[in-house]
Amino acid sequence: TARAKMDDGYGRDGRQDGDGYYRNDSRANDDEGGHSDSTEGHDEDDEIYEGEYQGIPRAESGKTVPVDGIAPQAQIRDLAQFEAERRKDQEELAQQYETILQECGHGKFQWTLYFVLGLALMADGVEIFVVGFVLPSAEKDMCLSEESKGMLGLIVYLGMMVGAFLWGGLADRIGRRQTLLISLSINSVFAFFSSFVQGYSSFLLCRLLSGVGIGGSIPIVFSYYSEFLAQEKRGEHLSWLCMFWMIGGIYASAMAWAIIPHYGWSFQMGSAYQFHSWRVFVLVCAFPSVAAISALTTMPESPRFFLENGKHDEAWMILKQVHDTNMRAKGYPERVFSVTTIKTVKQMDELVDMGEGTAWYQRWRMKLADLFNQVWSNFLAIFSPEYCRTTLMMMAVWFSMSYYGLTVWFPDMIKYLQKQEYSSRTKVFIKEKVEHVTFNFTLENQVHRNGEYFNDKFMNLKMKSMVFEDSLFEECYFEDITSSNTFFKNCTFIATLFYNTDLFKYRLINSKLVNSTFLHNKEGCMLSDFSDENSAYMIYFVSFLGTLAVLPGNIVSALLMDKIGRLRMLAGSSVISCVSCFFLSFGNSESAMIALLCLFGGISIASWNALDVLTVELYPSDKRCTAFGFLNALCKLAAVLGISIFTSFVGITKAVPILFASGALAAGSFLAFKLPETRGQVLQ
Repeated sequence: TARAKMDDGYGRDGRQDGDGYYRNDSRANDDEGGHSDSTEGHDEDDEIYEGEYQGIPRAESGKTVPVDGIAPQAQIRDLAQFEAERRKDQEELAQQYETILQECGHGKFQWTLYFVLGLALMADGVEIFVVGFVLPSAEKDMCLSEESKGMLGLIVYLGMMVGAFLWGGLADRIGRRQTLLISLSINSVFAFFSSFVQGYSSFLLCRLLSGVGIGGSIPIVFSYYSEFLAQEKRGEHLSWLCMFWMIGGIYASAMAWAIIPHYGWSFQMGSAYQFHSWRVFVLVCAFPSVAAISALTTMPESPRFFLENGKHDEAWMILKQVHDTNMRAKGYPERVFSVTTIKTVKQMDELVDMGEGTAWYQRWRMKLADLFNQVWSNFLAIFSPEYCRTTLMMMAVWFSMSYYGLTVWFPDMIKYLQKQEYSSRTKVFIKEKVEHVTFNFTLENQVHRNGEYFNDKFMNLKMKSMVFEDSLFEECYFEDITSSNTFFKNCTFIATLFYNTDLFKYRLINSKLVNSTFLHNKEGCMLSDFSDENSAYMIYFVSFLGTLAVLPGNIVSALLMDKIGRLRMLAGSSVISCVSCFFLSFGNSESAMIALLCLFGGISIASWNALDVLTVELYPSDKRCTAFGFLNALCKLAAVLGISIFTSFVGITKAVPILFASGALAAGSFLAFKLPETRGQVLQ
């Protein structure tokens, strides 16, 4: 029957051509005088008007309806048969979809989407750097302890871990575009709020929820973009897309460099509310996410997602838009999108009759419960016998490639080397006697032992890394003193006045006070380190160089991804990264560590690009975002563990972090060869 033909993917009065997709028989239409102009006459405009797509035959979505008098009960198929038919539909759709993308070509539409999704990926890159850049300034405003600073550094990764799993699963159920819009909106809102909240707990919560939002960026962006790319373009252009993560890091470094040291960019309302320059930086870092939301509203949903969910008409309209946009840009507006019928995948009826009298909140609760069940069953499906081996292998590779701990260890190690070099320049003064002298200049990096100070004045100055040991201060005057890493150990103060200083209690260790007075003590936090502009600039500059160093690796991986294959790229880059990581043990100076950081980043980025492409291509469209999100969440978990472990070895030994990271990279390169190569295959 005609309906049986449609179930096989043929339209009315249609035929299957040699290319594997379906077109109108133009000769038959011409003979009958009924040639449809649904694919003609609208090439002058970018818009697709409602009503343009009338009369085009389409494949049935597979819903069980009575046919030719057959009772509905006779059409109920068991689950195994239904899954077999659905699998057959998916295989036919994969082949036909590839052919359609070939006809649509690669051009203006894909490049527009490239920049739109690039902004979302850029927002993810920015998120990684924000907390690290603001910590030196934020710790002063919020009185952060070392434990609090460590938690603030980890909370972003924890949020991104939750977000990757959550949004990846939802994207396979409610759509790539819609889920990405929701996740970016959450990121933007809480990144904005984090710029204004004053307390540590509020800031921590906002950064956590901001991380949850941006966690969906990577799994959705790569899956979304891949479904508009033909097979011969997919590896290269997904690798080009990775460039935006680097651009995000450069943007964050440049903005921090330009904004944070300018302390004049601030205002305060009394002592309760302060808005300093680092908060301006946090606000500016939300711009890529906001820009991505604005741009994404102009882009369509993935047509592959629509076809997987039985929405033939919507998918056809989008594919025609892609075709027409590209053809007009190339100077061929007369070319007609010849596809009339596209295979859709049979759908299981999941509607639940809730009755007319059901309250709205009960309906929403049932819908959410149903959505949760769908997402969870989809997640379990990636561990089904068909995908279990692939998933376990990918879990091992993603986990071994997660050397975020090493990238965090780099700047901490550089800071440690800076401290070592700073300490080597410390000046030591022993048994000095100073009388009737006024100190009104900065005192820095000095140790004074067994000194005697009589009737001396210390006024309007900063004390940086100053230590006084076993010294006597008699009839001295301290006024308007700001100190950092400054301590008085076993000292005696006789008839000494402290006015408007922060030299109180925690600065005086085992010291004696005789007839000494403290007036108008400065309120503030005890900071063990002093972050001046030079050290701040150094942090931004090192991050800028490290991010910029991945540019050559990005270019090389993009040009070679489709030529040498994903597995060779992944394994080769991992091996070279392992070797370069080992050489870190020979870096004993600040400049050497920075150079090795740049080398390591430039080489290892190719393996990340290959891993992203491989993950997209190993899973079918209805499980792609779920699998990608889960693996990316596992990567963030490894990052949290790596950061916690590696940073504890700073100043103790370099061997453990280096050997651990090298071993993980070596294991990842070995496991990569056990994965199937996906180069040259259609998107499942």
